[in-house]
Amino acid sequence: MKEKTIDYVLRTTWQAVTRMYNEEAAKFESTMATGFALLSIDPEEGTPSTSLGPRMGMEATSLSRTLKSMEERGLIIRKPNPEDGRGVLIFLTDFGKEKREYSKDRVLQFNEAIKNNISEEKLKHFFEVTDTINEMISNKKVYTNDLVFKKYE
Repeated sequence: MKEKTIDYVLRTTWQAVTRMYNEEAAKFESTMATGFALLSIDPEEGTPSTSLGPRMGMEATSLSRTLKSMEERGLIIRKPNPEDGRGVLIFLTDFGKEKREYSKDRVLQFNEAIKNNISEEKLKHFFEVTDTINEMISNKKVYTNDLVFKKYE
């Protein structure tokens, strides 16, 4: 059998996590994207709509669809940003705060299950590896002229 590539393992693991969260969210007529948005919105101060996309790693069009759906379901309301007349703040409704707690509980439950089955040392290494991968990507150190990039050994 061929050796699995790093990107394959990352992709298939993320797809499994996404599927799991979407299955949980579907029990409450929701989606993982909605749950993630609920967790990304400050429950007290609201959040500028322009900072949600980068915070969630979503493109503007996907975020717009998600926010529109959330507004239609009564999870959020939009208000003008008093500090920036052109901007909009997104606030959770009481219903949105209730659903946020459900989403938060599911994320914490997932994390607890993983922590109960994987040693602290292995999790530390996992985070070190993912941090290095993200650093290399953000610093454009993956596709370089060098055939081997040895700094991260």
